[in-house]
Amino acid sequence: MLRLSTTTLSPLVSHPPLSGLHLRPRCRRLVLRLRALPAPEASPSARSLRLLEWGKVCDAVASFAGTAHGREATKTQLWEVEDVSYEQSRRLLEETGAAVRLIDSAGGGIDFSGLDTVMVESAIHGVSGGAVIKGQEAMAVVSLMLFVESLQVTIKAAMKQDEDSHERLMSLTETILDADINKSLAKSIQDVIDDDGSSPELRRYREQVQVLESREVCIVNGRCCIKVTGVTGDKSSPFDGLLLSSGTDAGSMVEPIVAVPLNDELQQARALVAKAELDALSKLTDKILLELDNIQILLQATVELDKVAARAKYSIAYDGTYPDLYLPNLVNGTVSTATGGSISTTSSAHLSKKAWKLCMPNAYHPLLLQQHQENLHRAKKDVASATAEIRRRRIYGQDNVEEDQLASDLDLMKIRVSQMEKDHPVPVDFFIAEETTVLVITGPNTGGKTISLKTVGLASLMAKIGLYILASEPVKIPWFNAVYADIGDEQSLTQSLSTFSGHLKQIGAIRTQSTSQSLVLLDEVGAGTNPLEGAALGMSLLESFAEDGSFLTLATTHHGELKTNDLFENACMEFDEDNLKPTFRILWGIPGRSNAINIAERLGLPSDIIESSRQLLGTAGAEINALIMDMENFKQQYQHHLQEAQYYLVQSKELHNNLEVAQKNIIDHTSAQRKRKARVISEYAVMARSIIRKKFQQFRESAIAKRVLKEEKAVQNDKPERLKDPEPTSTLAVKKAQNTNISMATTTEEVGDLVYVPKLKNEATVVKIDSSKNEVQVQAGIMKLKLKFKDVKIQKRISR
Repeated sequence: MLRLSTTTLSPLVSHPPLSGLHLRPRCRRLVLRLRALPAPEASPSARSLRLLEWGKVCDAVASFAGTAHGREATKTQLWEVEDVSYEQSRRLLEETGAAVRLIDSAGGGIDFSGLDTVMVESAIHGVSGGAVIKGQEAMAVVSLMLFVESLQVTIKAAMKQDEDSHERLMSLTETILDADINKSLAKSIQDVIDDDGSSPELRRYREQVQVLESREVCIVNGRCCIKVTGVTGDKSSPFDGLLLSSGTDAGSMVEPIVAVPLNDELQQARALVAKAELDALSKLTDKILLELDNIQILLQATVELDKVAARAKYSIAYDGTYPDLYLPNLVNGTVSTATGGSISTTSSAHLSKKAWKLCMPNAYHPLLLQQHQENLHRAKKDVASATAEIRRRRIYGQDNVEEDQLASDLDLMKIRVSQMEKDHPVPVDFFIAEETTVLVITGPNTGGKTISLKTVGLASLMAKIGLYILASEPVKIPWFNAVYADIGDEQSLTQSLSTFSGHLKQIGAIRTQSTSQSLVLLDEVGAGTNPLEGAALGMSLLESFAEDGSFLTLATTHHGELKTNDLFENACMEFDEDNLKPTFRILWGIPGRSNAINIAERLGLPSDIIESSRQLLGTAGAEINALIMDMENFKQQYQHHLQEAQYYLVQSKELHNNLEVAQKNIIDHTSAQRKRKARVISEYAVMARSIIRKKFQQFRESAIAKRVLKEEKAVQNDKPERLKDPEPTSTLAVKKAQNTNISMATTTEEVGDLVYVPKLKNEATVVKIDSSKNEVQVQAGIMKLKLKFKDVKIQKRISR
């Protein structure tokens, strides 16, 4: 339902009385004339929503709701856009942002389409009114309860991700989380009612009825009969029975006598069906009646969340951006902003340095983008269907001629899809400076001026009602208390008004109701009358809005006098003279120029006509057009260089990141190599120490053996004569060694003595002696060992 009321608009800053206006005399007379005009049939705000096609946007957003009640609630809320305050707009945006985060955390799995809210509402109304609930109504109720229970788990999981998610989601889903799900009631319904809305007992009775009905031919008034032909008043039926109906052409329906008991049994079975159904549903009704308030709360909370999720899903589907919505406050003639929330920090540097009143890079008209995506989706679906049909024909070996035709059609479909992907809607950049009050856009017909106006108007309405803006980051847009538009041909036959008069009447109504927080959109201002008078009237209108009118006015025009006025910000729609078609891009800071003569020349109009036209235009006009052309070329070169600089900046950032990654890899590799080398050196050092110890032990044993042999020889040389029975040299060496290595078991040892440990094949130093245990503690290098006296031999005693 459309709920718009101009009486509810309470602007924060109202128009001062006419006597307080400081306008030029011409402007004052114009304002007096505009206010004296009769009011139009519809309010300017309602008419503006219609001109902007706001209803189509509402339908598009509502289509993302999963339930019937959610779609209706979404439409109702969107149509109340004019009555939304700034605080409400901020809350709606925060809700949408929280729903976007919830959908992302759930993997896009929040789907309300499985709920039948109409059936749930019917159950609530019926049970509250004393009626017995129906089987399908009971299943709709249990589906709602199970969905909310599953949704609670999803929300809690999303809240655990971070503290910010918890705070954002709590305000949105508090009612859902606090809802108490009666699992006992849900189980009772599931035990009694199947998916088709019937109980097992009821289904058994119904199957019995079907079996009984299948035994006969047809049913008349609930009784099984046989169709018999040729039965008239003087001819009887071939079998005994009751004639229920008769006819000459269609035959007569006769209930056989033998079928009477069967029919009675059938009637009893049907009665059992009705009774079983009534008993089962009556019990459920009593249980549901106790939980009716909770079910009502669940329904309302689910519909509310479905409504918010629809806004979020629409914003996600069209890649929208969370807008920085601020409230314009006029203080001493300057604009201050009261902002809330935050926007992404990925904004370009050249955008963030300047204070913008409105900033929307790469903004799309939502309806054009929607139409393009829908057409592209249908074209891809046609390609998929044609491909499947060709595959099916090949499997079943059907007509090859038709298959060739389908293959040819498929190629054309693919070409069409490829062309549609290339012909993507052209986005428009909007960068309106903070000090700008009136923006004048010029350009050729079908160049995109009107679409640009509608894009700004719809974007402001979308941000106000809690939708993301279909533009790139960063998006900054004022909160407007109302959007007024005068777009299109408004010729009124009922009031005998021409196109010019219709526009003038509507502009007068807008001028009366617009405030310092309004957005005004004027298409082809001053058109429809004498060009000189239209230009003068248009200039006066825009001066009136600039000096004491809306917060922001956007106007399109063809009049050159408006293009060069110092009070207005100028912009023009770019035109490709080489291809003789508009590019749908805006060139900022440049007034538009006329391309008619140049286009006529390129199209081959005789040169004498072209020269005559230029002479009639005059030297001043030609110089102005030449100056504007130079400005356009300079602007295009600037944009080209800016894009080139941005490209190189992106490339340099990528190279810098790659360099940092490579540097990190080098450092990691160097560290790993250093550690590996240290590990290898340590391993070789251990091996070297082991080899040295072995070599040293071998050398020491060899030296001892040589010393023993030397001493033996010395003893033999010192004897005056050889004994008769000399002992063998080896025996003498052994005895000498035994005399040298006195056993510690029979010799008193002391701390500091050097001993020989046979098990280690190495020398050690005595560091501690425990005579009670017959043990000695020795140290060999870094090792300390406890050994028995018998396991060591004194190698050298330290003199005391």
